[in-house]
Parts: sequence; C-alpha cells; structure tokens
Amino acid sequence: MTDLRVLIAEDEATARRRLRRLLLELGGVEVVGEAEDGVQLLESVRSLEPDLVLLDIHMPRLSGMDAMALLDPDGPQVVFTTAYAEHAVRAFEQGAVDYLLKPIESERLAQALERVRARLGVSAAAEVPGLPTRIAVPTRRGLVLLRPDEISHAVLEGASCIVVAGGRRYVTDFRISELERRLPAQRFRRVHRQVLVDLERVERLEPNASGGYVAHLEGGAEVPVSRQEARRLRREWELPK
Repeated sequence: MTDLRVLIAEDEATARRRLRRLLLELGGVEVVGEAEDGVQLLESVRSLEPDLVLLDIHMPRLSGMDAMALLDPDGPQVVFTTAYAEHAVRAFEQGAVDYLLKPIESERLAQALERVRARLGVSAAAEVPGLPTRIAVPTRRGLVLLRPDEISHAVLEGASCIVVAGGRRYVTDFRISELERRLPAQRFRRVHRQVLVDLERVERLEPNASGGYVAHLEGGAEVPVSRQEARRLRREWELPK
C-alpha cells in the first residue's frame, strides 16, 4: 500500500498533535507538514504537494471552506474536520471526500483514509460480491441503465455531470462523487477534480505544461489528468518523468 502524503491544517496545537498521533498509529501515511491557518495551508500545499489535506473549517485569516475554494482543481483531496455538523452538506458540495466530527476517533479517521485511497486508486480494491451488473443513471429523460464497462468517463460541465457511455453523452443528476462511489474502484479513477475515467480506456498520455497529462481515450475523447494524479500514475505504471 502506498503511503498517503497528508497535510494537517488546524489552528489548535493540541488538535494537530492528536491528529498526527492517530495518523501515525494507523500507519500507511506520511505527515508531510502542518498549517495553522488558511493562508499557511495554501502556501504549504504549493510547496509540499500532499495527497490529502485534513482541513479544519474554522481557522483564522481564511476559513477551511474559503481555502478549499482557492485550491487548484488538480490539488489534493480534502477531508474536513470540525465540531459542527451543520457544515456537512456544503463540505460535500465543494467536493470534500469526507467530513469528520471532533473529537475524531481512530476508526472514523481510518474510514476517511480508505475513502481517499479508493478515490486515488492507491490501494488494491477487492471485488465486491453481488456488485450490480448495471447502475441506474438519472438523466433528464428518466433512468438509464448502464453497465460499468460501457462507461468510458464522466466530466463536470458547470453544474452538470456528463456521463459518456457507448459513445453517447448523458446529462445526469449525479454528483461525480456519487457516480464514483457506484463504479468499481479497480477500474475507475478520479484523475482530476472534475473528471472520472476508466483507466482501461486510456490509449495515450500526453504531457502538458502544468505537469499533468492530457489523456487520450478510446473513441477520441481527451480529458485532463491533474499534476497530483500524473505523479501517482508515473509511480504506479513506472512511467518516465
């Protein structure tokens, strides 16, 4: 299992120490740094390039919500931490992987880390017994039943999630995170905050100026691959830098 590079963003020193201890006890992570406020967080993300930020919502200078909105689209995954449950809906709307209520317990933190690993594809995903052969995709013309192996990719276009399957585009009511949850993690990867792709359909990776890739898929579609995900793919597929 590849270690997750984690940045802790929390204004209280005792909370930072607790999170660091829990992470080290769970294993499979490298705590690459800490940030005490939102501005320091943004600086640390640029210099340290973490896979994951454990981000407190209430911080001085710049709140966690505001800081996440300023992260690059190809930036790290985010798990929010807070003592206030009422922020959960907004957190998920902003694309957070998970939401942890304080005081954070080890078991709940472990679940959040596994969700991040599943999204990043950095741990082996076992076949799930009884996994449905088709998923119901809500569209503007009703439910469409699609086999996972029909779906090549999905992209966010404005407020809509576009699912491309069998050469057709479906405008859906899914959040891309919900679609990701329903598809087999061993094939589908969130290669960009706005893109979910079947890695088996990638035919060519073209480097771009940002340090990421443009992925050329079967059928001619092109989708962006973030700098963070490009780094992981180079490591997993032993690609040249």
